[in-house]
Amino acid sequence: MMVMRVLLFFILVPVLALGQKKNRSSLMEQWKSTADSGIQTRYNQYKDIAFAIWDYAELGYKEEKSSSLLQQTLKENGFEIESGIAGIPTAFVASYGSGGPVLGILAEFDALPGLSQYALPEKKPIEGRISGHGCGHHLFGTASVAAAIQVKELMLQHNWKGTIKVFGTPAEEGGSGKVYMVRAGVFNGVDAVLHWHPSDENTTWADGALANKSAKFRFYGTAAHAAAAPEKGRSSLDAVEAMNHMVNMMREHIPADAKIHYVITQGGKAPNVVPDFAEVYYYVRHPNRELVMQLFERIRKAAEGAAIGTETRSDFEIIGGTYDLLLNKHLAEIMQANLLRIGGVNYSREEEEFAQKIQSSFGYATDPLESARSVKPIKINSGKTTGSTDVGDVSYTVPTVGLRAATWIPGTPAHSWQAVACGGTEIGIKGMMVASKTIALTLIDLLHDPTALQKARIEFDSARGTGFTYTPLLGDRSPALNYRD
Repeated sequence: MMVMRVLLFFILVPVLALGQKKNRSSLMEQWKSTADSGIQTRYNQYKDIAFAIWDYAELGYKEEKSSSLLQQTLKENGFEIESGIAGIPTAFVASYGSGGPVLGILAEFDALPGLSQYALPEKKPIEGRISGHGCGHHLFGTASVAAAIQVKELMLQHNWKGTIKVFGTPAEEGGSGKVYMVRAGVFNGVDAVLHWHPSDENTTWADGALANKSAKFRFYGTAAHAAAAPEKGRSSLDAVEAMNHMVNMMREHIPADAKIHYVITQGGKAPNVVPDFAEVYYYVRHPNRELVMQLFERIRKAAEGAAIGTETRSDFEIIGGTYDLLLNKHLAEIMQANLLRIGGVNYSREEEEFAQKIQSSFGYATDPLESARSVKPIKINSGKTTGSTDVGDVSYTVPTVGLRAATWIPGTPAHSWQAVACGGTEIGIKGMMVASKTIALTLIDLLHDPTALQKARIEFDSARGTGFTYTPLLGDRSPALNYRD
């Protein structure tokens, strides 16, 4: 009799476990299908929000209407709102639920200067407007909010434990908004953070990002009549040009994968007046943040030398500084599986005609329009890292994962009028829905699989290294709220 009981135990226990696993799998499928259809049901609502923010096109730290709209949407759907986070008026945290796990979603919403554009397939700036959403952050913030609301509804319906937090993060475009939030401890206690970014393809983000440090170098000279008394003047513009010349010569003697770029933001008002003030705005980037700091110091010395040589005075203001992106392969594989489930973007005939006109403006070969329907495989550190993001600082604070969704037609570069145009059409909205659904499904996985978060944390701790101490590249300066002025 005892032998029979032992045999039954070893037979029934695996069978019961298998049954429980199948039941959980069936429930997960049901929940994910509900999330997918729930977000799609609100397509028009989220489209209206995204287009409103596209129309606002507010620059970094000035996104009052954009931030307010997202906050109000979350509040109306049961989230508790904390605004003015980390000394930034447009930053916010929206929370729902209690206890662990605590899962965060990033939401951006700032536009770019110099990219005013109608939602048309030819270049046509909107009169009276200087800015545009050339990086698609109107879609970014809206998709994140949509995913959070959908998962909140499932949490409420099924009494799931856990906390969802939407982090409203201003001024990603050079303002390093997330860095101040990280520095203030806003992400402390969060188990994982999800994000996404508009793109011309669908894939989980696995290429990293470049560390970046930026500053405005200012020169102060002596004004004088440029013809009647030039010897009495000391040109601040000469100092800017001298600095730029030295930095351009320096390019020969820096690593090939480093990037330096600048714009002269002020250089005088009239040719017949020796400029007594001039300013140049610099970025320096590299995959290694320690090298970024070294290169920045060399640029600072060029400014110092330019001031001495032109008998002007100089100073500088650190504007931004961001880490490289710490990847998490385990989280990326979970997100990629959900992205594959959702799939890519299908264009209507009218959208294909729009897209073909956009592609004809590029002047270079592109992937076919059909590629927007597919999901590209993950390529960890493929060597295509080119941009920078303040998500990097978040990724060194908490395990982080993101994706790219095809909100622009294939071949579209970010920060272009073509990107602005696509983002103001259904093409952008369809890609936004891909991102929102993928984030929602990934949140469902993480809420119900504690081992996934444990594995992600182990990988995170290993990649970050022992003895790591977070030190922001922008130092202890207060948020650069007027950096666009």
